Amino acid sequence: MAEAGTGFLEQLKSCIVWSWTYLWTVWFFIVLFLVYILRVPLKINDNLSTVSMFLNTLTPKFYVALTGTSSLISGLILIFEWWYFRKYGTSFIEQVSVSHLRPLLGGVDNNSSNNANSSNGDSDSNRQSVSECKVWRNPLNLFRGAEYNRYTWVTGREPLTYYDMNLSAQDHQTFFTCDSDHLRPADAIMQKAWRERNPQARISAAHEALEINECATAYILLAEEEATTIAEAEKLFKQALKAGDGCYRRSQQLQHHGSQYEAQHRRDTNVLVYIKRRLAMCARRLGRTREAVKMMRDLMKEFPLLSMFNIHENLLEALLELQAYADVQAVLAKYDDISLPKSATICYTAALLKARAVSDKFSPEAASRRGLSTAEMNAVEAIHRAVEFNPHVPKYLLEMKSLILPPEHILKRGDSEAIAYAFFHLAHWKRVEGALNLLHCTWEGTFRMIPYPLEKGHLFYPYPICTETADRELLPSFHEVSVYPKKELPFFILFTAGLCSFTAMLALLTHQFPELMGVFAKAFLSTLFAPLNFVMEKVESILPSSLWHQLTRI
Repeated sequence: MAEAGTGFLEQLKSCIVWSWTYLWTVWFFIVLFLVYILRVPLKINDNLSTVSMFLNTLTPKFYVALTGTSSLISGLILIFEWWYFRKYGTSFIEQVSVSHLRPLLGGVDNNSSNNANSSNGDSDSNRQSVSECKVWRNPLNLFRGAEYNRYTWVTGREPLTYYDMNLSAQDHQTFFTCDSDHLRPADAIMQKAWRERNPQARISAAHEALEINECATAYILLAEEEATTIAEAEKLFKQALKAGDGCYRRSQQLQHHGSQYEAQHRRDTNVLVYIKRRLAMCARRLGRTREAVKMMRDLMKEFPLLSMFNIHENLLEALLELQAYADVQAVLAKYDDISLPKSATICYTAALLKARAVSDKFSPEAASRRGLSTAEMNAVEAIHRAVEFNPHVPKYLLEMKSLILPPEHILKRGDSEAIAYAFFHLAHWKRVEGALNLLHCTWEGTFRMIPYPLEKGHLFYPYPICTETADRELLPSFHEVSVYPKKELPFFILFTAGLCSFTAMLALLTHQFPELMGVFAKAFLSTLFAPLNFVMEKVESILPSSLWHQLTRI
């Protein structure tokens, strides 16, 4: 019985909501009709004449005061709305309408879910202690000689900026040199080579070092900058692996003999990891994807603590190429952790896997009619999470912006990271049927959830305001840098601003030209009520006078 009573109340409520939604115009005209019928008993004509006599006795000062007061009130509302919007990111009038009026009309109150999401976002923001504009080494960076230089030869454009190449030089000096290099002639030459700005001078220094002995870092430099094909680069990296592995084994035995040997072992470890990672990337470029996956897995097992190279992002891309989605999910389960720094690769790969489960059957028209299923909701939430982390990626995936070669360094959540991700992962999104369609239908909804101002994050720490400046340093000048979408002003702020300006203008005109404004007001009111008078005259001429007499008596 209770369930039946509840169902009846819900049905009655839905009927009332439907009537208010579609039949309010009919109700309005019925009320007007009744007022017209009862105009004699209610003495409406007498009251209107009394009101018109009262208005005729008013002086222009009254209208000046009236319009001035209206302008003042609307100005105060505008100031309050603007303050509320700057503090909370939404319109006060809009929030009251959604929170209090919408539930009465049958809408859904989302405050509880929003509060839960905001609390999760706050906790996530507190755990993320990441510097705002830290530049990271691109884990999928291209080869200078085999890829970047070929682009320059064909187009005549430089794909890398001086700032980006300078950061790479600093990385090479950090990873491939140590304090004891001056004791070995070949390493001393390479220590100077990494500081050299001229590419030809660097290559000449590498050849000079190889004339002394088998130097792993010299082979690395030649593979990166002199080799014109990936196959040539792979051959040089294999020679570097042979030399670097011997140095690593020798320094491993001596690492505990002092700080000098420990620093040398750390340098040899960095060199070995770099060589093996680049060999895996060569195999991936040459189509030997399964071999690349095996090399990456072995490297991650052998050196699990070296997370600075972000080898798992190379592994994710190779597994997606193999369409090994279960293995991709296993890698994400390990690295998509709240204590680890996020990246566009992790967030968007997680969104792609969830979109893959529903994208082939997703239809925005069907979803708007029946609502989103649980799986579709999870996919949409994953897309919103990814877009909030890096809002620039969707335009490249949807091919709304043209891609360029990714830089050697990226800025997390910036345009440079978006280019690096889309350059390698666009094909994976295209391979999943309907994934790009789902992204196209849902990604812009993220910006309605992100608070304003940007100092307040939602699911991640707040979006850095210095990202655009740093991206302009990393990306070439011929590329138009994507900027963070700005939140538009709510309708009610614009409305109150227009109302305040309009009423203030009326007050000023009425004060300066009282007679002219009076004539204008009378003409405006007569024009406004002319259609209503015309309709009433037609109704009186059509209906019989006896019917009007009987209705009036009633």
